[in-house]
Amino acid sequence: MKRAFDVVMAGGALLVFSPVMLATAIAVKATSRGPALYWSDRVGRDNKLFRMPKFRSMRTETPAVATHLLTDTTAWLTPIGGFLRKSSLDELPQLWSIFIGDMSIVGPRPALFNQDDLIALRTEHGVHALRPGLTGWAQVNGRDELPIPDKVRLDVFYLQNRSFGLDLKTIWMTVGKVLRARDISH
Repeated sequence: MKRAFDVVMAGGALLVFSPVMLATAIAVKATSRGPALYWSDRVGRDNKLFRMPKFRSMRTETPAVATHLLTDTTAWLTPIGGFLRKSSLDELPQLWSIFIGDMSIVGPRPALFNQDDLIALRTEHGVHALRPGLTGWAQVNGRDELPIPDKVRLDVFYLQNRSFGLDLKTIWMTVGKVLRARDISH
């Protein structure tokens, strides 16, 4: 049922948001050098790598590390990068990853290929068996501000308590955070 929900919701959202996605792609291209999409190597289900698309909010020469590890994130942003991140528009291309099965709407956020500490801890606790999500329980309970052990603790809670009801609650909480622009990396 979860996969069917993901396909229907992602397919519908791709159709509904296609004008916004086209406008965003044009804006990214018009305001900075490089492609509109950034394809990030991420760790998926069972620790298999996949390529996850995002609208590019950072300059093309930005190091491939977690945002919180950059010394001055704002120095790497494109002219519209801050807005894309604050509005979460940069995440819209991930609907494609959901549609094709690399991701789910709700699950632990996919780790970067080089976040060895996060990957190891998730594997130790069985979280790696889940399909990564566009949003997740850790996302709505602290996001990037959480230390890795706390993030994994919340991922484990989701693993042990996952249900359609918890997914709907997570989606609802995500919508609230996006509309209020809370806990969003800049």
